[in-house]
Amino acid sequence: MERSGLKRVQESVQPLFDRTQTFRAYQSWVVPGLLQTAAYTQAVLRTIAELRDVRDDIDAAVAVRMERQRILHTGRHRFAMLVEEWVLRTVIGDAEIMAGQLGHLIAVASLPSVSLGVIPMGTPRGAGWPTESFTMYDDAQVAVELVSAHLTVTQPREIAEYARAFAELAGIAAYGARARSLITSAIDALG
Repeated sequence: MERSGLKRVQESVQPLFDRTQTFRAYQSWVVPGLLQTAAYTQAVLRTIAELRDVRDDIDAAVAVRMERQRILHTGRHRFAMLVEEWVLRTVIGDAEIMAGQLGHLIAVASLPSVSLGVIPMGTPRGAGWPTESFTMYDDAQVAVELVSAHLTVTQPREIAEYARAFAELAGIAAYGARARSLITSAIDALG
């Protein structure tokens, strides 16, 4: 699908996003797409385009992703987002892009439809060890991000495994003022 351009990939998920009521996302690599700034998205997509040698329609793909973020404000969707603290500390683009992204993350986490959890570095892990990034769309489907591809999970037993993993990770995450403190600390570390 990426061979025809990243814009097409971004457009292809719109029906899924429109019909999903509850999004649960765990990101171990980057800030979740729905919470990204345009500059951060552009840096992420540029890396993907270069890595996978796909057509350069990055500006168009960024525009589609930014338009999709309108669902954060519709009131009929709920978003539970988890990120590892190292996602906040991994500089994507440059320090200015990253500072803008982290500031945006603080702002978007204050939306009534968004719950943002940050899993602090050094947190003891039981079964909640780092895993591949994934997004759950209601209890109907899970999209798993791999280095070389995206995997779609639709078997109820497998979806339940991702739901358990998400619940365990959510249980060790920091929220509210503590999450904002971790984000602010990452901003300060940028210098």
